[in-house]
Amino acid sequence: MASKDYYAILGVSRTASEKEIKQAYRRLARQYHPDVNPGDKSAEAKFKEINEAYEVLANPEKRQKYDQYGEQWQFAEQFTRARRPQTQFWEFSQAGGPGVRFEEDLGSLFGDLFGIGGRRQARPRRGRDIEHPITVTLEEAYAGTKRTIALQTAQSCSSCQGSGRVQNTPCPACRGSGLAPTVKRLEVKIPAGVRDGSRVRVASKGEPGHAGASSGDLYLVVSVKKHHQFQRKGDDLYVEVGVPLTAAVLGGEVMVPSLKGKLALKIPAETQNGRSFRLTGQGMPHLGNASYGDLLAKVNVILPTKLSEEEKKLFEQLSRLQRSS
Repeated sequence: MASKDYYAILGVSRTASEKEIKQAYRRLARQYHPDVNPGDKSAEAKFKEINEAYEVLANPEKRQKYDQYGEQWQFAEQFTRARRPQTQFWEFSQAGGPGVRFEEDLGSLFGDLFGIGGRRQARPRRGRDIEHPITVTLEEAYAGTKRTIALQTAQSCSSCQGSGRVQNTPCPACRGSGLAPTVKRLEVKIPAGVRDGSRVRVASKGEPGHAGASSGDLYLVVSVKKHHQFQRKGDDLYVEVGVPLTAAVLGGEVMVPSLKGKLALKIPAETQNGRSFRLTGQGMPHLGNASYGDLLAKVNVILPTKLSEEEKKLFEQLSRLQRSS
């Protein structure tokens, strides 16, 4: 897998300032935003790539790690721990005599003392939690969905069994880190009712543990796309419904769109433009339980156009009656 160059993705130099990075991100985000390119999968993929690059380069700490470790910046702490010197130097001197210098691997020294054959015992360490962004449509958030994602994690290096050393030299396969980057594909379930910013936990699917410890967790950070028809507030949905003038004046029935199909709504006589009707339980599902929010349908009275002569006369008659009453 080719490594990503976040600077090239944003079109900035490696010495770019925070302001230049932000300006480049805003320009590209406007260009490739899914709302500007509906149905364009390549633009959607580019938009995700731009967001990924900006998330790293806009954060000074993450940027510093990226500059040092490239796309493996998430594992900077593990690399740092793995590259700490394993050898210590001790100096002793007899009174009046020259100093004698000994070089000794601490693990071997204390291993000999405690009878474990010079092998260092790795401390169990729980794997790191991982976050992964997920974008869903409002319809997918309503019904729940599944995704197959590619996770880039680190696992114990098979060449050195995670020790970082082969025959007392740094392991050439992992460069002494003890970790080998790997990509794994995982099918995950997005539950119904997720919102923008929801964090869905997938237990034990994060970074593998070390020395027999448990794996970390995977957290899916959800982003819900804006809908062209519905507006969401909490778990309630808002929609505008076109109502013919005659139905608004005399009463009638109109069809209201919902995420599970059209619903019939009775409009009482003399319904004013802008009035809202609440359809209980027709909104978004509440995350984690079986209840639902409401759907609020706002009346948008549709005035007739291209009136015939007879229709105009009827409206003129109505106008005269209104003035005389």
